[in-house]
Amino acid sequence: MAGIVVIGAGQAGSALVAKLRASGYDGALTLIGDEPVPPYQRPPLSKKYLLGEMGVERLILRADSFYADQAITLKLGQPVTRIDPAAKTVWLGNESIAYDQLALTTGADPRRLPAAAGGDLAGVYGVRKLADIDAMASEFQPGRRVLIVGGGYIGLEAAAVASKKGLEVTLIEAAPRILGRVAAPQTADAVRALHQSHGVTIREGLGLTRLTGDTRVTGADLADGSHLDVDFAIIGIGITPGGQALAEAAGLTLDNGIATDALGRTSDPAIWAAGDCASFVYRGARIRLESVQNAIDQAEAVAANMLGADTPYVPMPWFWSDQYDMKLQIAGLNTGYDRVVTRDSGPARSFWYYRGATLLAVDAMNDPRGYMVGKRLIEQGKSPAPEAVADPATDLKALLA
Repeated sequence: MAGIVVIGAGQAGSALVAKLRASGYDGALTLIGDEPVPPYQRPPLSKKYLLGEMGVERLILRADSFYADQAITLKLGQPVTRIDPAAKTVWLGNESIAYDQLALTTGADPRRLPAAAGGDLAGVYGVRKLADIDAMASEFQPGRRVLIVGGGYIGLEAAAVASKKGLEVTLIEAAPRILGRVAAPQTADAVRALHQSHGVTIREGLGLTRLTGDTRVTGADLADGSHLDVDFAIIGIGITPGGQALAEAAGLTLDNGIATDALGRTSDPAIWAAGDCASFVYRGARIRLESVQNAIDQAEAVAANMLGADTPYVPMPWFWSDQYDMKLQIAGLNTGYDRVVTRDSGPARSFWYYRGATLLAVDAMNDPRGYMVGKRLIEQGKSPAPEAVADPATDLKALLA
């Protein structure tokens, strides 16, 4: 038997191979990654690692001895160049590896600025890989000026780190407001106020025309005709599903990423996908979930289905973001909401998303109780009356009864 090959040595890939072994699979197992380091956590990169509060050894998910003990062949720093589904073979340059089943856990790639917009200048950074953070770390010196392009969670987390390190921070967002794709105006208002209280300049509804400089970025021309002098720039304008070119060349169906069925199988019955790169149908729409929770849970579900479990994957989404002293915890998906209910209990605040009478999601700011209760309600399919949620006198735990 050729065994199982997994392409993508991130959170999903690591979870998938570990689950295969824990479930009793004893055949050949190979995990391939294009980075030269073993699988590691990505969320702390733009938070504690960039702040210097977490060392690289704490990022690593599993010790090298785990892979050796579990007879998992790790191939690191070796990007896959081609998949041949007919021959059931993957190619790493001139090296080929046969497979019986193949899993794609290729994550996501950051959107880059084109060269015409200054994307190839020195001092311009993305936030996705360990190497990205290591490359920009020396730029974070007090008094320097940083431009952050993009008002999503990645850009906002980078802005928080830069502010805490004493930099002069300007964040621009081309959309009318920050967090426009992922959060309600109420959440965005609270996050914006938090950043402004720490001296961050946030300019919304303002796009970037180009970064300027000869070989290194020194400034930015903005869409309103103004110019901003900067020492470096961080680009946080979203991500695209990873591995799409590889999958497309292999003849796999793409639809907002690598399209899978409810089990995680792609259009080729011997090839599976999980994590940020994979799209699947949820509540009648094809979606991708970009989160650690989904990477782990979906990968483990795919591992079980590769071994014959035949159990559809049903996500229980949750996310988080750390900015300054605020911990934002998110349960559920707010897609399709038509009402937001605010619960304000002093320093703890939460925003509850409803569609009609149905609770969809909760954004909880320094409110672990609101997050915990909201998450459990969503998982149990319960929807408390919005008036009860909004009343600070309501005992949230009672809503679970």
